[in-house]
Amino acid sequence: MATEKKTATPKAPSKKPATPAPVKSASKPESQKETAPQGPGRRKEVVGTVVSDKMQKTIVVKVDRRIRHSLYKKYVTRSRRFKAHDEKNTAKKGDLVRIVESRPLSRDKRWALQEILRKAAQTLELGV
Repeated sequence: MATEKKTATPKAPSKKPATPAPVKSASKPESQKETAPQGPGRRKEVVGTVVSDKMQKTIVVKVDRRIRHSLYKKYVTRSRRFKAHDEKNTAKKGDLVRIVESRPLSRDKRWALQEILRKAAQTLELGV
């Protein structure tokens, strides 16, 4: 037969040798450690200072971060204020606190107090 079609046999997929995953070192420098793993289903955590506790069950937390200016190459402090839910009114002005993301509790309040890291220095009140 002059018009006979040649059928090609399907090639089996070539198996590459499995390479082991790179081994990560167990200890990271302290500056590179994260406070909480970031990813889907994880809540963000930030640390800041309480600047106001005048509302009921709400505190205002100021979070500072240092960035390098793109033109002048100087380090500049940028800050942001978050309203956080404090159910028991335990945090006072000047405390260092950790807050976590939460569901919206009001128009501005989307964070909740997780723990008080350091209490503010108590000043001795003198009757003058």
